[in-house]
Amino acid sequence: MILENGTIRTLDDSLPLARALAIASERISGGVGTHELALPTPDRIDLKGRCVVPGFVDAHVHFPSWAVAQGQLVLDGCRSLDEMLERVRAAALDLAPGQWLLGRGWRSPRLPSTRPIRALLDRAAPDRPVALTSKDGHSLWLNSPALDRAGDLSSEGGIIETADDGAPSGVLREGPAWRFLETHVNLTASEVRAAMREAFRTASARGVTGVHDKDGAEGALGHWQALHAEARLPLRVWQSLPHSRLELLSELEIAPGFGDGFLRVGYLKAFLDGALGSGTAHLLDGSGVALMEPAELAQLVRQAASRGWPVAVHAIGDQANRDALDALEATRDAWAPRGIRPRVEHAQLVSRDDLHRFAALGVACSVQFSHAPSDRDLVDEQWSDRLEGAYAYRSLWEADALLANGSDAPLEELDPLAGIRAAVLRTADDRPGWRMHEALTVEHALVASTRNPVWLEGAERTRGRLVPGALADLVVLSADPLAVEPHQLVDVEVVATMVGGRWVHNPPPWD
Repeated sequence: MILENGTIRTLDDSLPLARALAIASERISGGVGTHELALPTPDRIDLKGRCVVPGFVDAHVHFPSWAVAQGQLVLDGCRSLDEMLERVRAAALDLAPGQWLLGRGWRSPRLPSTRPIRALLDRAAPDRPVALTSKDGHSLWLNSPALDRAGDLSSEGGIIETADDGAPSGVLREGPAWRFLETHVNLTASEVRAAMREAFRTASARGVTGVHDKDGAEGALGHWQALHAEARLPLRVWQSLPHSRLELLSELEIAPGFGDGFLRVGYLKAFLDGALGSGTAHLLDGSGVALMEPAELAQLVRQAASRGWPVAVHAIGDQANRDALDALEATRDAWAPRGIRPRVEHAQLVSRDDLHRFAALGVACSVQFSHAPSDRDLVDEQWSDRLEGAYAYRSLWEADALLANGSDAPLEELDPLAGIRAAVLRTADDRPGWRMHEALTVEHALVASTRNPVWLEGAERTRGRLVPGALADLVVLSADPLAVEPHQLVDVEVVATMVGGRWVHNPPPWD
């Protein structure tokens, strides 16, 4: 197959631009020249001026959770608590008494302590258990029927808010929220997998050819394995597992990279703090929630490195990011000589004194460009005294840090082009871009959404660039994103998606 008459952005520094691309079986055989004669009666596909780029790889996504969330009540965009409660009230009317009402996407309004969220949800849905996950995924709102199912809520590693009378207010943060969902609101495996099958179509339509999945603690690996056994997956999966599984993995003699070309177990995930929206990000002023001490993280990194495992460290606040860097610096002698590639997830608030340390240590930043315009109002309100290091993508790039972009779906939408626009424009509405000195170029954002996530997997020789011998994972775009004005990026669309030489979305011919 030959793709011709268009723009090929190879993202390879030695030959960044080509006029055509030849594909044989699952791999790229080269640009078009004398070697094309070696292809037996090749199909010629006229791009008609369209652009081809390497496939998008989402470096941070909770794929099964995102798939399931497509069928839940959407609260993102609610401008007031009253609007949110009205959505709950309307959704409850469509459910049988006792049936769970699940939703997500709210951001914390300021509520007087005399009006706990529990009572407000009780009035909106009095005879149905309600569980509403915050937009950042670190807090949960519950009504009385839901709390009645919980029993004892006591647990470590989070916050259980109480009302003035000492009773649970209906707000759980961090560990208690996650444990409640895991214990009381589990969907069946068949329900999750049905949602994932449907979500595959959406992901492929948005040019996603690979994901770094973060739902390891929710049993995602089992879902992926079952779906992979049914049929060839339409994207490649680099799966994380909770750091608590390290000993079990060692006992089973499972090494990182175990799997095949479509599904591999790749790395361990640990949490240092909470999140901005829930007020649990760990800051240098001592506020927030520390979910792991630096010494504990250092011990984990050293133990993981001895068995070849990289660690992805969730760090939102400036103290959490400093703790992550300190722990990785203290253990660099254990992981660097082995070629292990650690990463910090989010890096949303980094002290200016620490920005240079990522590149100096060889620690990657797994960031989410869409969070910057989405979180701007909260950041201006809650971090107004430390904005210099907030979502500082350009500063990190210029300090030579490796940035890998993800969506953090379902917190944001799994949409790589939306992420690229967020990186370049720093706005998602009609307002001017936010802190535009931290904007990236289109090329930077494209590399961070294609080539860099693949590097974190150790697969840079076979993916992330459109060069001879590489796997044919690619996206056909309606226009060249590097050739349009920034405000025209919204008009660039995914036309077709290919994974391993197989069209997984909208095969040609195209109008």
